[in-house]
Amino acid sequence: MNAPQTALHGWAAGEAGRPANPDWTIPQRWESYTPKEHATWATLYRRQMALLPGRACEAFIDGMRRLPIEADRIPNFEQLSEVLMRSTGWQVVAVPGLVPDEVFFDHLAHRRFPAGQFIRRADQLDYLQEPDVFHDVFGHVPMLMHPVMADFIQAYGVGGLRAQRLGALEMLARVYWYTVEFGLVREQGALRIFGAGIVSSAAESVFCLASSSPHRIGFDLPRVMRTRYRIDDFQQTYFVLDRLDDLLRLAEIDFAPLYQQVAALPALAPDAVLPDDAIITRGDSHHHRARPPQPA
Repeated sequence: MNAPQTALHGWAAGEAGRPANPDWTIPQRWESYTPKEHATWATLYRRQMALLPGRACEAFIDGMRRLPIEADRIPNFEQLSEVLMRSTGWQVVAVPGLVPDEVFFDHLAHRRFPAGQFIRRADQLDYLQEPDVFHDVFGHVPMLMHPVMADFIQAYGVGGLRAQRLGALEMLARVYWYTVEFGLVREQGALRIFGAGIVSSAAESVFCLASSSPHRIGFDLPRVMRTRYRIDDFQQTYFVLDRLDDLLRLAEIDFAPLYQQVAALPALAPDAVLPDDAIITRGDSHHHRARPPQPA
């Protein structure tokens, strides 16, 4: 029997996925989720919450504790927004899936986090091509309770609109990828996860910290802006912040001169190691050597 076809959502579905609202927001329609969809959330939630103690950073654990995110049901965006607004001025808005870059940046610049309204099928627990409500809410929203992350992501939205005008979006996207999505941070003498792409993935939650395959390198902004990333597999390199507060410094930097500096240098492969890297652990790349090569 053939596997079910994966339906695309939002911008990934082309014109068929475009909603009526120009900001791409839609009603969440929480009451329309089926028992099967809530059960999928419950399976994902319980699996991650069993894995993350001792792996996720304290800011993530604290955000989960303070938000109305429960094991047995998909969260209600209005309830999440009530708590977020009181704490950091953010709200969660429902979108059909991926949205155009300028829409995404505008939402972030105004402290609105666009979360996919749909949830993956039960046969897609381990991998989904698009971000769904589990990735967006479980992965991202707890960190929005942390003042530093709340300010950084707003600054990223403002910076994204500027980067589009400067033709530098690819470089800025790498910063988001290696921090907000796949970032690690030092905490209490160990490495901890804060990136949403990791905390929402059972396999990568273990791989990023325990595997001997990936490199773990101290965060350096120009270095990160040059480094390509994997969208088809685990990351080959994880960049490590000394503390989450370092994100505030990134939010205050004028990126325009950096874009010019980095644009004059070659892009780096996802597994590159440079002589002046602050190497925390140098990987042996055994995982990716066993996989088909990534397209150029």
